Amino acid sequence: PIYKDIIMTTTPELIHSYLSAGLECTHLEVDGDGQHFQALIVSPAFAGKRLVERHLMVKSALKPQFDDGTLHALSIESAKTPEELAK
Repeated sequence: PIYKDIIMTTTPELIHSYLSAGLECTHLEVDGDGQHFQALIVSPAFAGKRLVERHLMVKSALKPQFDDGTLHALSIESAKTPEELAK
């Protein structure tokens, strides 16, 4: 196909939109250079969840992008509840 040479460019803004569509976030910051991305995520959905469960929730929200190769890796700098952030 003629599309095989088109490279999808992933940006922090795109990852932000994917995350906000797939996970309720009260605060969300995504930074990156096009290859490596970091995120700070605050969500009430994290309440009562262990850190590994929170990370799995984030990865699940981005599953389509991981599956199709649009996104290769995301460093989750912080995954907190709004109450944890307020402390």
